[in-house]
Amino acid sequence: MTKKAKSEYLIQAVSRALDLLEAFSTKEGALGVTDLARKLKLHKNNVFRLLATLETRGYVEQEKESERYRLGVKVYELAAVFLHHLDLRRQSRPHLEALAAKTGETAYLAVLDRASAVYVDMVESDQSVRVAPRLGRRFPAVASAAGQVLLAALQREQREAALAGQAEAARILERLAGVAAQGYAIDSEESEPGIVAVAAPIRDLTKRVVGAVECGAPSFRWTPERLTGELAPLVTGTAQQVEAALGVEPHAS
Repeated sequence: MTKKAKSEYLIQAVSRALDLLEAFSTKEGALGVTDLARKLKLHKNNVFRLLATLETRGYVEQEKESERYRLGVKVYELAAVFLHHLDLRRQSRPHLEALAAKTGETAYLAVLDRASAVYVDMVESDQSVRVAPRLGRRFPAVASAAGQVLLAALQREQREAALAGQAEAARILERLAGVAAQGYAIDSEESEPGIVAVAAPIRDLTKRVVGAVECGAPSFRWTPERLTGELAPLVTGTAQQVEAALGVEPHAS
C-alpha cells in the first residue's frame, strides 16, 4: 500500500489561517481586511471569518482607530516557548563553556519554575576546589543569583505572587528592583555557605526573560570587589552573547 504524502492530509481552513498569519511582516505589521483578501486571494467574508476566529484565540488583534489587524500576543508566546525549549540550551552551551574557561569557575544556565530557580545546564570548573554541581537542582529563587534576576524580570504582581508567604517580602521586592536596574544579581553565600555567584538575565526576541546565566565560585577566590568589577561584566556579556545567538538585537548603548 502506497503511503500518502502529508500534503494530501492538509486541512484547507487551517492552511488558510496560517497563510493569513504569515501575511504579516516587519514591513507590514498591520493589515486591513481588504489588504488580506488581496494578498490571500480570498473573499472578504472568508478573511473576516478567519480573523474573527484568530482574534478570539488571541493570535490577532484589531486596532481600534484604524480597524486594521496585527499579530496578537499569543503568537509571541508561542515564539517564546519555541526559543525556550528548542534553542535556549543549545545556543547557550558554547557561551557557558567560554565563560567557564575565562573565569576558571562553574557556569550555569537556569530557568524559573514558579518560585524556584532550576539549573538546566552546566559547565563545571576543573579546579580542585569548586562549586558542587547544581545541574537538575532547584533553589529558592530569592536565595540564588539566577533566581533573583529571573524574579526581577517579572511583572510586580507576578513577583508578589511568587513571594507570597515569604518573610520580609517588602525588602526582597526592593532588592529585586535594584537587580532589575543594574542588570545582574550577586549571591553572597545566600544559597550555600562559602559559595558566591553572579547571574544575568537572557531575553528572547519578545524581550521576555527566559533564562539566566550564572557563574558560581568558592568565596575565598572572589572578593566583593572582584565580583562586581570583574565577574559581573563577564557574566552579563555572556548573557548578551546568548541573546545574540537567539536573534536578539544588541542592547542599545
